[in-house]
This record gives sequence, structure tokens and C-alpha cells, in this order.
Amino acid sequence: METSAIDRVRATEFASGTTYLNTSSCGLLPRRAVEAVKSLADDCGAGVRGGAGSFDSVDAARAGFARIAGVAPARVALGGSVAAHVGLIAASLPPGAEVLAPTGEFSSVVSPFAVRGDLEMRYVPLEGLADAVRPGTALVAFSAVQSSDGRVADLDAVRAAAAAHGARTLLDASQSAGWLPLDAGAYDYTVTGGFKFLLSPRGTSFLTVTEEAQQALRPLYVGWVAAEDRWNSTYGPVEKLAADARRFDEPVAFLSYHAAEQSLALLSEVEVDAVYTHATALAARFREGLASIGREAVPGTSAIVAVPGLGGREPDLAAAGVMVSARAGNLRAAFHLYNTEADVDRALGVLAG
Repeated sequence: METSAIDRVRATEFASGTTYLNTSSCGLLPRRAVEAVKSLADDCGAGVRGGAGSFDSVDAARAGFARIAGVAPARVALGGSVAAHVGLIAASLPPGAEVLAPTGEFSSVVSPFAVRGDLEMRYVPLEGLADAVRPGTALVAFSAVQSSDGRVADLDAVRAAAAAHGARTLLDASQSAGWLPLDAGAYDYTVTGGFKFLLSPRGTSFLTVTEEAQQALRPLYVGWVAAEDRWNSTYGPVEKLAADARRFDEPVAFLSYHAAEQSLALLSEVEVDAVYTHATALAARFREGLASIGREAVPGTSAIVAVPGLGGREPDLAAAGVMVSARAGNLRAAFHLYNTEADVDRALGVLAG
């Protein structure tokens, strides 16, 4: 019987000791990423490197994310957190600008705007987001997939509404990149935490900026890594910033990015379209099983499944070796390339019991 790329990767790269359905909180690191961290840590401990890591690996991670996001590496900036990337965008807006976001959106997507105090924040239900865009809207900030319950936004409708009213778009792909195909170039900005479905460590995050939108951003976090010529910009003010989105780079955590290089290469080998088919099929099986035991999940086709009112069962599942999370009262399970039908059935068995 032919073995799929996902089956091969699961067998060679992952060895979870649990039924791990908690990728929405933190993804598993593949073996090759773990080995990259160990190798760099050993070198740093032995003093055999001139520095703490390699920019070749950092730029390979940039290129790896660019392939997944469908943009050129020149449109990708690197950092350590989604909140910092969003803060950069928030700082670029003029006082009084209207920012439109879904009610209950993840904090990192909206807080950098809200704390400014001189922006007009407007929140509407996710399903009404596209209809709520109006001529005075400066920016629509939203997640492709909601963290609390896995609902997928109507991406086409929001983009069309924003374009019709001259609003920019900021998409958070933290809960989607790696299983849901991403066209980052269709948005002015995207932000993505690497430590979920991109299977990278914490301390990896990615900002994409269209060439036009780049002109609106002020490079607040300028250091020598954002210079056109890194190694000749280490003393005194940076004289020339990188011409592309790298001008928005933050100093990176080399250990995390050495791992990310490997994880993103793995996802490219498997291909996100294949992960989408695999993960959403498992999620559908889980929804059907929940219905059979009298529990209704939030409807949809997302790889993230939320069951309202069942968040209190998370400790029971953990005790049985099934890792999920509780968010906003929901029991939340997330399916990725390393999960199987047996994982679904084990979780259902615990819940039924």
C-alpha cells in the first residue's frame, strides 16, 4: 500500500506520548527541528561558533514561510511575537482612525490599537464583519480562524468590502497558517505566530507587508539586522534600511529560527493542501462523533473544533492522555498532520465515558 507524505512524516518526525489535539495552543516540534536546536545549543555551549546562530538559517526560515504564504521572501519580516508586529501597524495609524474587528477577537490582534487611546475601535460579530466596513474604516483587523471556537472568517467577503471602501486589511493567520491555504499577498498585512500549526518554537513570528502598504509603516524597531548591509551597520545609526520588508525585522532568537527553518521545510514537503484535507476530515469525524453522543460542536469545516459548555472536561481528558484546551467555556480540539482517526476515537471514547 502506498504511503502518503503525511504518513511518512508522522512516522519519522513525531513521537508524541499523548493523544495531542492541542495544536491551537502549541504545535509539536518535529524531530528535525529539535535536532537543530540541540545542535546550535551544543555549539554555543562549546564555543565553536562566532555568534549565537546563523543568518542563513534565519533567511531560510523567511523563505520557508514565504512559500507557505504565497509571497516573495522580500515581503516577509521576522520577529518574536504577533503583538509586536501588530504594534508596528498600530503606530502607523493617524489619530482618530477607525479600526474594525470582530467581537471577541484574540487580544494580540486588537490590544495594540486599543491601548493607543486615540483610535476609534469598533467591534461587530464575525459573521457581520464584511457588511460593517464603511467609508470611514481605516483598517479591518481580524483572524482567519477564531482562537476561541475555530470559526473561519469569510475571507473573500471581507477583502472585497475593504477594497470597496478603501480600507486596509490585517489578517492574523496564527490559527490557520499550516493547515488552511494562505494567500498573504491578498492582504495589506498578515501576522502569524509560528508556534502553532507552523510547528515552530515560541519566539518565531512572521509579518507580511505588500509593497504599497510598506510605505505606510514606520520601522520602529530598527537595529542593525534591519539594515540593507547588516554586517557593516553594527555601529552608529543605521544609514540605509533594507529596501524590502526586512526593514521591519526585529532581532530574532536564533535557537527558535534554526528550528523554524526545519519545520517550515517539512510543511512545504507535505504541502498545506494535503494537510487541509487530512485535518479537516479528522475534524469532521470528531464533529460527527460528538453529535452521536449528544454533544453539538460549533458548526463549520475548520480543523479546530469547539464544543460549547464542555470546557470543564479538559482535566478529565488530560488525565486520560488526551491533550485539548478550554477556551471561553468551550472544549477546543485541533487536528493537524500528526493526528489520526485513532486520536479522534480515543477523545470521543473519553468524552462518552
